[in-house]
Amino acid sequence: MTNQKTLASLAVLVQSGKFDPVKLAEETFHRIEAHPDQSIFVGLTRERALKEAQGAANRLKAGRSLGLLDGLPVAWKDLFDLAGSVTTAGSIVFKDNAPAAADAPVVGALAAAGMISIGRTNMSEFAFSGLGINPHHGTPRNPASPDIDRIPGGSSSGSAAAVAAGLVPLAIGTDTGGSVRIPAAMTGIVGYKATRGRYAMKGVFPLAESLDSLGPLCHTVQDAVWADAAMHSLTAPVIRRSELADLALVIPETIVFDEAEPEVVAAFEAAIKRLQAAGVRVRRAPFPSFAAVFDLMARHGALVTAEAYALHRERLAGPEATRIDPRVVTRTRLGEKITLSDYIALLDARDQLIHETVESLGPGELIAHPTLPHVAPPIAPLLSDDELFFKVNAKTLRNTLIGNFLDFCGISIPCGTGAAGMPVGLLLSAPHHQDDRLLAAALAAEATIRGEA
Repeated sequence: MTNQKTLASLAVLVQSGKFDPVKLAEETFHRIEAHPDQSIFVGLTRERALKEAQGAANRLKAGRSLGLLDGLPVAWKDLFDLAGSVTTAGSIVFKDNAPAAADAPVVGALAAAGMISIGRTNMSEFAFSGLGINPHHGTPRNPASPDIDRIPGGSSSGSAAAVAAGLVPLAIGTDTGGSVRIPAAMTGIVGYKATRGRYAMKGVFPLAESLDSLGPLCHTVQDAVWADAAMHSLTAPVIRRSELADLALVIPETIVFDEAEPEVVAAFEAAIKRLQAAGVRVRRAPFPSFAAVFDLMARHGALVTAEAYALHRERLAGPEATRIDPRVVTRTRLGEKITLSDYIALLDARDQLIHETVESLGPGELIAHPTLPHVAPPIAPLLSDDELFFKVNAKTLRNTLIGNFLDFCGISIPCGTGAAGMPVGLLLSAPHHQDDRLLAAALAAEATIRGEA
């Protein structure tokens, strides 16, 4: 069996003819079915995958490869429409819905690149939690914690776990408040949140459309670059690796280090020292706009809550509410208290804060801080204590939701370990639509951030 790891390593085997795409797909299903954690996937698309794999095999034998991703597996968070499969958004409420009539465009884009859709991954119900807990399908265990069952992070919990466990080299998630970057940091992989709108959102079940974005979970920045290109229908990546000596970072002194675990701060600071030693310019500065995001939420409510309530209000008012995770119901119903004037005030203030933040950055600067203030906590206490659940959920989402509100793109890269040897992530962020620059910098900095350079 192959040691399924990065897209790049698999591509070498497949493109050279040393490994057949059909064999790779069959091996992938065997890994998934034999894995001790059966809560990572909520559905497999075996018939589709084997048909796609056979098509890839035929192309490769005929010398007509579609490119680097042809014949490689991908898994999808259970928010993406896959033709012939029911999109349930992690909820039993939708389990009897009709199958999707067509692929979401982003699914179609990876299929056009030759990728093999393996199935649907588990998630927080309706994507409304940063912890990844799901009472209907079970909560995927964090593969980075072999001894204690810890959360994988959410809401793209199954997507992160599938990659971290070596079941697939790539999974696609969504990120409304951190749902790609959080599970990536907790499981020790790379998670890239693209600028909102970089990829087509049609056929992706929403949470809050003014905040929703998509992105890949994978093992390396290089893999994220390959996936990104295919997701917006480029035939090959166009991103060039930056030079480390040309990079400049600013570390916020506001919010992101509050109540952070000492081990997390130590791992982050060690990575920053390595970057400085390699020639990266680093400064530290207060970010009043970060504090303003939370002041706004305290006054007017959260934008995500307002939009989630608008989406689900009829569902919450009917009998379906009894079939939804009570914690999701509780959080969503908070949106009922947010008035139209509150919502407009949030949108107006958001535009101003985005402008102020971008103006505060020096030429070419990226923002760097710990992805999370803590490592992945154990699952059991969160299941038994709702007060603890909400407290930990709020803290987990805190650092990353700033980027969603301010319309950043961001990428979480493993930078070391914290308490109990659990992974710590370093988050690099850039203003909206500066994704190519962010990814170019991440390519250059990844080895140093990981301590491998």
